[in-house]
Amino acid sequence: MKNTLIIISCLISAYCLTGCGSKDDDQTNDIFKQGKIDPNLIPNQVGYVPVFPYFTNFINPVDVFVGYDEMVYVIDDNGLNILDQTGKRAAIIPIPGAVEVTQDRRLQVYVAGRVVFEGKERAAVYRLTNTASGNYSFVDTLMHPFNDQSRAFNGYRFEDGVDNLVQFTGLATLHDNTLYVARTGPRNDPNSFVRPDNGVLVFDAAGTNIGYSVGLNPNNSSLRSAVGLTGIATYSAPPQRLQGMSTSKSFMLTQGIQERQIEYRSLVINVFDDPELGTQYAETPTFLNFDRSKANRFLYESFRFKKPEDCFIAPDNLGYMFVVDSETDSLYVFTPQGFEGVNPPANSGLTKQVNVSFGGKGKDGSSAGPFSFNNPSGVCYYRQMIFVADKNNNRICRFMLSTDLE
Repeated sequence: MKNTLIIISCLISAYCLTGCGSKDDDQTNDIFKQGKIDPNLIPNQVGYVPVFPYFTNFINPVDVFVGYDEMVYVIDDNGLNILDQTGKRAAIIPIPGAVEVTQDRRLQVYVAGRVVFEGKERAAVYRLTNTASGNYSFVDTLMHPFNDQSRAFNGYRFEDGVDNLVQFTGLATLHDNTLYVARTGPRNDPNSFVRPDNGVLVFDAAGTNIGYSVGLNPNNSSLRSAVGLTGIATYSAPPQRLQGMSTSKSFMLTQGIQERQIEYRSLVINVFDDPELGTQYAETPTFLNFDRSKANRFLYESFRFKKPEDCFIAPDNLGYMFVVDSETDSLYVFTPQGFEGVNPPANSGLTKQVNVSFGGKGKDGSSAGPFSFNNPSGVCYYRQMIFVADKNNNRICRFMLSTDLE
């Protein structure tokens, strides 16, 4: 109960700094609802605690992202849902086939979906501005295959039965508003004059295609592969920070394809610029260091995941990495070194990372309990809080680490 009172007090204080209202108005009531913690669900040592209320009234939510503007963006069957921090829905923007959302530091929002152009259905990324103001507008649309330089400038023509199967499955931005777009599709001949469908396209802030994840294997599993991508995350994420944003170009990805046997379904790709060779996309072999004096499980364990759908990297000093898996209905948490778990509390006597991954159907088998998921498809992290798009439960779940409540 002490922890509950602390959270409510902090929220009331934050509200008073931005303006006062009567005890009976809707905004005040929302603040008392925000961050409600059930003390009976707080673990004895270290673990995640559900933060109520969960956000509901969605239809198959598949992605969630908390933006630099502090709005909560949710993708479901209706398109792009825009919510405030209390879960109050501000707007719904219909976007065909929407599956992913992110935002850059200019507060421009990107949504991966579909578009019909010249009678052909194509993968597309919509770019929007002023989404939080209610007076949004579309800036432009990146369309397959025109958004790929290797196809746009080689006399390439759209092919039915091939190009209509291409999908954009992940979006992430860098500190300078560079956009990464994860792409999947059937054409993956490494000797072709066009780039393989499986990989990551790179765009500058103006929307120009300036690169591609050269060297990532589009067909076979390895420590440097991009087979059936389902998610991508960078080290740059909200909120804005006084000490500066990470300038790393590296990223984390998930490979959820079920038609292939993938040994390492979640990878961290080390991206760096070589003065002679240009941008390089390299493996991170240090994650194969299974130091069992520090953890019991690891990100790079063979076949650790079944069907990972999304990933996220916390941009704070702890840098935890999160993966949601729809086959195991679980959320997994790792350190920046790839150790599964979080740091043990000071003076706890614990010497290993504390495994706080959770999920599954729960004791009642319903998959609808506060610690259960049913086809989790999206994850993000914002100010010590994890948001999970729990698709088949039609909700956005929120969690905080118990040690962050004190």
